[in-house]
Amino acid sequence: AGANRPAEGRTGLLSALELAGLDLWGTRLVVLSACDSGLGLPWPGEGVFGLRHALGLAGSQSQVMSLWKVDDEATRQLMHRFYLALRRGLGPAQALRQVQLHLRQRPAPYSHPFYWAGFVAAGADAPLPVHLFVPADGHR
Repeated sequence: AGANRPAEGRTGLLSALELAGLDLWGTRLVVLSACDSGLGLPWPGEGVFGLRHALGLAGSQSQVMSLWKVDDEATRQLMHRFYLALRRGLGPAQALRQVQLHLRQRPAPYSHPFYWAGFVAAGADAPLPVHLFVPADGHR
C-alpha cells in the first residue's frame, strides 16, 4: 500500500474515511486478510466505525476481515481454502465457516482457535458468480 514509501503529502495508509468515499457499488466481496483489519473505533451514536463499516458505505456487498493479529501461514492456508470454497459455490460466510471447521480438525497448532477464529464475514452471503474465478490465463 506504500506505507513504507509515502509520497509527498500522503501517508501511504488508506483510512476508513478515504475508503468510505470510494465507489465500490457492484463489488460482491472485499477480503482484508491483514492483522486487525476488522477492528474499529466506537463512534458516538453510530456504533463501531472501521474498515468494515466504511466498505459497506462505499458499496461492498460482503466483507471478510480479521479481528486480531493473525498467523501468516495459518492465514495463507485459510485464504487458499476460502477461495476454493467460494469457487465451489458457497457464499462468503458459508465458505469461511467451512474452512474454519476444517482447520479446527487439523493437527496442533492449527486446531487452536487463535489460528482460524480471528476471521469474520459480514454482509451478503450469496454465492459469487463462477466467472469471477477464471485466472488471467483462462485456465480453471
